Amino acid sequence: MKNKTINIWREINPILGPFAMFITQDIVMKIFFKERKIINNKLPIPNNSSIILAPTHRSRWDGLMLTMAMGRRVTKNDCRFMVTKSEMKGIQGWFLKRLGCFSINQISPSLSVLRYAVNLIVKKKQLVVFPEGKINKYGKKIILKEGLYRLAKLAIKKTNFITIVPIGIAYSEVSPKFRSKVSLCFGEPLIINDHTNMSINEFNKILNEKMRTAEKEALKIVGR
Repeated sequence: MKNKTINIWREINPILGPFAMFITQDIVMKIFFKERKIINNKLPIPNNSSIILAPTHRSRWDGLMLTMAMGRRVTKNDCRFMVTKSEMKGIQGWFLKRLGCFSINQISPSLSVLRYAVNLIVKKKQLVVFPEGKINKYGKKIILKEGLYRLAKLAIKKTNFITIVPIGIAYSEVSPKFRSKVSLCFGEPLIINDHTNMSINEFNKILNEKMRTAEKEALKIVGR
């Protein structure tokens, strides 16, 4: 069976994209959360850099917070989310596919999806990868998935360097409730290039520490 090539230029619907941005950011987020704060939003990202956003994953609201912090209104660049297959089913999947999301089999990713993700990085799109692999509601210490580092090492063959931005997201309640608080904090970026020489375990340890540090700052803001 031939792998189908995914055209990255057709992933975000030109009508649905702006409409979804208006509904989620100007209505839903403002009504549901009484307070939304971004910390260190002037993070030092090198110009003309390929970016991978690496956030903690505590809730389904995380995607909307990332869009608020790094979406087209802020960076003039959409966030492209790598998600699990279960999130791309039914009506939700139909919308997500047209808003720049794509699914990956975490156990055995297909070559077409890997090529697509690499192309996004090389073309300097903002790729979002959740290193924890799934929603980690209580923020338990878990071993990060290996996919992000492997993906970066594949992409670095086609670009000079990649900036990986660790991000911590926190809510005033473990399960976000109506009129609760939410905060997002950027951590110190990691730069991956041809000279980067570390094991996956070493990389994940550093990334995990930076994500946790950023999350601690975000937790202080929401009072936890």
